[in-house]
Amino acid sequence: MEKQKITGSEALLRTLIAEGVDTIFGYPGGAIMPVYDCLYDYRDQVRHVLVRHEQGATHAAQGYARVSGKVGVALVTSGPAATNAVTGIADALMDSTPLVVISGQVASPLLGTDAFQEIDVIGITQPITKWSYQIRRSEDIAWAISRAFYIASSGRPGPVVIDIAKDAQIGLVDYEYKPVRYIRSYQPVPDVNPDDVAAAAELINGAKRPLALVGQGVLLGHAEKELQAFLEKADIPFASTILGLSAIPTDHPLNKGMLGMHGNVGPNRKTNECDLLIGIGMRFDDRVTGDLKTYAKQAKVIHFDIDLSEIRKNVLADVPVLGDVKETLVAVAERLQPAKHTEWLASFLPDEEEEKNKVIKKELYPVSGPLKMGEVIHKISEATGNDAVLVTDVGQNQMMGVRYFKYKRTRSVVTSGGLGTMGFGLPAGIGAKIGAPERTVCCFLGDGGFQMTIQELGTIMQEKTNVKIIVLNNSFLGMVRQWQELFFKERYSETTMENPDFVAVAKAYGIAGRLVEKREELDGAIEEMLKHDGAYLLVTKVEACGMVYPMIPAGTTVTNIIMGDN
Repeated sequence: MEKQKITGSEALLRTLIAEGVDTIFGYPGGAIMPVYDCLYDYRDQVRHVLVRHEQGATHAAQGYARVSGKVGVALVTSGPAATNAVTGIADALMDSTPLVVISGQVASPLLGTDAFQEIDVIGITQPITKWSYQIRRSEDIAWAISRAFYIASSGRPGPVVIDIAKDAQIGLVDYEYKPVRYIRSYQPVPDVNPDDVAAAAELINGAKRPLALVGQGVLLGHAEKELQAFLEKADIPFASTILGLSAIPTDHPLNKGMLGMHGNVGPNRKTNECDLLIGIGMRFDDRVTGDLKTYAKQAKVIHFDIDLSEIRKNVLADVPVLGDVKETLVAVAERLQPAKHTEWLASFLPDEEEEKNKVIKKELYPVSGPLKMGEVIHKISEATGNDAVLVTDVGQNQMMGVRYFKYKRTRSVVTSGGLGTMGFGLPAGIGAKIGAPERTVCCFLGDGGFQMTIQELGTIMQEKTNVKIIVLNNSFLGMVRQWQELFFKERYSETTMENPDFVAVAKAYGIAGRLVEKREELDGAIEEMLKHDGAYLLVTKVEACGMVYPMIPAGTTVTNIIMGDN
């Protein structure tokens, strides 16, 4: 292939297209202007989504990546733009989201001089990326970008930052695209140890009370079918982490719900009753385990993971099964004896009944009083046929969302798990809709998180993004208020919120909306929202002091479950 002399900016655009990029979320500025000037000529090949804040670019790119399975791309300028992107980069690292963030930088002769809008992007982002690299020569652009996509998307995915000096963007280069598919010092997928596979199968075949804990690694590894076959062959009940939800449909008979602080009673209690605990593509996060000193001490532990650093980091695994779960689940399943655990599965029923009577009925089917958060979420999920994409912000809206939204398809949950970023929801909803335009996207926000990135309504207006936005408005920072009620003697320090007329704000952006305060208005409003051709803001006035139950207080045992007032 004959080389062509082009600018570094054009080399960047051509390489992005060669890597399969069809959408970029970004915001222009001085140090990245050569790239944006070049982008003008590539508008028919790459869609650029102009966000209203660089944090919005990274969160939108995350939402896009999570539903599409592709690498999300954000493009920002130097200095404050790059630092505004840091929260989304850190969020992507915590949640293993493949992201490539490209920042402009001052010209290389000015590096280290405290030039206008110069910041040490590499120094800031190295701790929160899989790879962070500064380009000072046009010749390095194609290589570095292809390498960035390989690193971001392979093995355990994550964010990569590429910082490009301005002179590298305008310099001429003999362009040649060479995809990176191998890096000598980087082994994204460890070799599978057949002895570990055999040992795992032996433990499973001998177990009487096995319990599987399903994490996002299953979705990242595209191993949903392999997981289902594995679980069904050995008749293993499972529960999911928040990010593992939707790997298998909600109504599967082996699905026992969600793990963690606000998870379902059954799987949380059974963690300390099972004789075999099988972690699959999850990291035994503190919100799942509670006090590690009391966590599953009676059980043998198998841990399937692609990342060696996660093995025995929090929970001591008797048998680690390193490798790509799409391969390791199959390898273990081939050695499994078909089993039935009828008694063990039946033992979940009393816990399910207790949670239903003490929590779920009150939350989903109230007969009087103000609207409940769970009630709103449940009705919307039902109205979509339980087949929409759930996007949440962080707080009570998030916990209620993941508890009461239901799923038929994989990649149906987009939320900030590890970092817990308020403000994530609205821009992530934009990215999710662009990444899966054929699907209904329901974005649930609290009144606090909504206002952290409310400016992205401008992006929705300009891009005409058909996302359904539901604000659960209790005029509180709800989750902080809940903790203050339970653990700080009801001293509600700085958690009450005086909010604007959200429907009027949306109207100013050309977005239809409606406020619902009465239960009898809710069904009609939901129908109106879902039938509306375009973005829609549904503001629901929910009870001011609503509580998310069940709840396991932080740092306590998973069996120490609070059910609320009974």
